[in-house]
Amino acid sequence: MTEDKITEDMTIREVIDKHPETIAVFSKYHIGCVGCFAASFEKLRDIAMIHGTDVKTLVKDLNKAIEKK
Repeated sequence: MTEDKITEDMTIREVIDKHPETIAVFSKYHIGCVGCFAASFEKLRDIAMIHGTDVKTLVKDLNKAIEKK
């Protein structure tokens, strides 16, 4: 599980490609960047800051989503 853990240094595309079940978490935080071009290069910490979201909480929720899988 450690190698699958989501970190704030990952891009949205990286997370979604590996764990499509996380799309619901991005929606919960009103992060609609899932399909935009920025998803390929912006890190989670950057997109969280842009959207006014606490990155640690976002990453925690993303990791919870993949644990349920």
